[in-house]
Amino acid sequence: MKHRFHPAAEAEHLEQVAWFEQQRAGLGRRYLESVEEAIARACAAPQRHRVALIPDVRRVIVNGLPFAVLFRESDGVVQIVAVPHYRRRPGYWLGRLAGTPARSPRR
Repeated sequence: MKHRFHPAAEAEHLEQVAWFEQQRAGLGRRYLESVEEAIARACAAPQRHRVALIPDVRRVIVNGLPFAVLFRESDGVVQIVAVPHYRRRPGYWLGRLAGTPARSPRR
């Protein structure tokens, strides 16, 4: 399955790559490869991943880093909505879901 980034999600993702690379050479590449691997898992089996926000936003963990990839599948395409850090600015990306009533799943 193919994927595409929401424009704001792509911008934040590329900013993270640059920030990590600035911290230490090679760290940006590690972040990029880890996120790409998480996206590949999302594309391989979108319905397998946990619902992060009802009705259709799912989450796949980025292995080895405190990030997740939030996505939704529509018409055979995985749309990356955000690549948030676990502990920073929760819910900042909700405005990217225009026109979709969303709520957190019950735990």
